Amino acid sequence: MKRNILTAFATTSLLFYSSQAFALISVSAGVPFSHSFSKDYKSDGTSGYFLAVELPVLVGVGIDKYKTKDKETPGMKIETSMYNIFYTLPIPIINLTLGLGMGETELTCPAGTLGSGTPVCSTIYDKGSASQWYTSVGMPILPFFDLHLSYRSVTAKKMKTKEAYGGETLDFSGSVMGLGIGFNF
Repeated sequence: MKRNILTAFATTSLLFYSSQAFALISVSAGVPFSHSFSKDYKSDGTSGYFLAVELPVLVGVGIDKYKTKDKETPGMKIETSMYNIFYTLPIPIINLTLGLGMGETELTCPAGTLGSGTPVCSTIYDKGSASQWYTSVGMPILPFFDLHLSYRSVTAKKMKTKEAYGGETLDFSGSVMGLGIGFNF
């Protein structure tokens, strides 16, 4: 009987302690593995990082920075930078996070895209604003770590060509999937 009580106590303690909901501070890092656009663009791979810090009140801040290669135009990349605020629901066993972010998108091209020595993207396109909502689901894998999968819905419709080039608006809205690991202490 005593052994069953001790086993139940140890199991419950481990589950509660390994959850972000009961951690003092949580730090997580992740990488995007998929970026799909809702309009005419096709991704040829994405790279970058997601970083986040959560405080004991289950609210945290984070930063996302990633580049996505355009499949149609070799060398052209869509760079996205976001600053996030999020809340982790106080659920033991799983870590469910909901967040919002604001930032910007920018096109980068290699020098000499049209035969000149300057990057064409920076001379034709202005930076655009972007926003996102996201969710992340994490599962504890050890007492201090969790593995999480995230989904980000990005709205980036504000990037324009400079007025001298017609002022056309580009739409880089879409979704980003990421995988990360968190450390709770």
